[in-house]
Amino acid sequence: MTGTVLLALLPVILLIALGHWLRRRAFLAGGFWPQAERLGYFLLLPTLFLHGLATAHLQSLPVGVLAAVLILSTLTVSALLTAARRFMPIDGAGFTSVFQGSVRFNNYVGITIAAGLFGAQGVALAAICNAAIVPTVNVLCVLVFARYGSARLSARGILRQIAANPLVLACLGGMLLQGTGLGLPPGPEPALRALGAASLPLGLLCVGAALDFGTARRWVGPVAGASAAKFLLMPAATLLAALAFGLRGPALVTALLFQAMPTASSAYIMARQLGGDAPLMAGIAAAQTVLAMAAIPLVLLTLTVMVAP
Repeated sequence: MTGTVLLALLPVILLIALGHWLRRRAFLAGGFWPQAERLGYFLLLPTLFLHGLATAHLQSLPVGVLAAVLILSTLTVSALLTAARRFMPIDGAGFTSVFQGSVRFNNYVGITIAAGLFGAQGVALAAICNAAIVPTVNVLCVLVFARYGSARLSARGILRQIAANPLVLACLGGMLLQGTGLGLPPGPEPALRALGAASLPLGLLCVGAALDFGTARRWVGPVAGASAAKFLLMPAATLLAALAFGLRGPALVTALLFQAMPTASSAYIMARQLGGDAPLMAGIAAAQTVLAMAAIPLVLLTLTVMVAP
């Protein structure tokens, strides 16, 4: 198991490191990276979700149980964070960044490792995870921004942010195609598959390019708190929910994997748009991406050993 996890992580680490090197060396124009992030967030990653859900073979997978475990653990950690808000020595905008750093996850890293661990089954399990967590997390984050962000949202603004989220729309579209049995037409399907596949290497390069270690050092307390919630509290809540629902095998490993992912670079974009603390969010994202290289194998190995027969 250890060797498999490390081998699945190796290409992820190499692509993130390459992206960081390209940015530091100014190999590409500085304006390339924001446009690449926009392309990935609004087109490539949604296409990956749409294609993965529409074409996944879900008949032998514990779809309902896996989704229930992920949603329940996410809601539990979100409630604990909100209850602990009064004890945090940060303002409302800072809390939105801690919240995102605790519950939001990096889709690119999760899908890549799941595919490396379990092949086609891993891709299908990753699609279920995204369908369950992406809408849940985005709704929760928009609500937290509406309550604590500096740019307060009206009820209409909240609904608009949720309804216009490309990842939510892609997941809903993929589930609709899967549920109705329509699938994807044979003509566009290869093009959609190629676009979705392109999201993984480009997304990891963008993750590396966005790393800013200087910002992480400026907020040690909030960064440490968000990272503890992400790498300890969230996986533990997921494991407890999995034990309660009887989730086992590759589905359990994939659930733990996705809930131990570092926060996504899209969290920084949302922080800028909705009145959060964007510099703090960048620091949390940078620190968690580095910590994840050690945290992900430890979480998977420790928790899966705990439940091994």
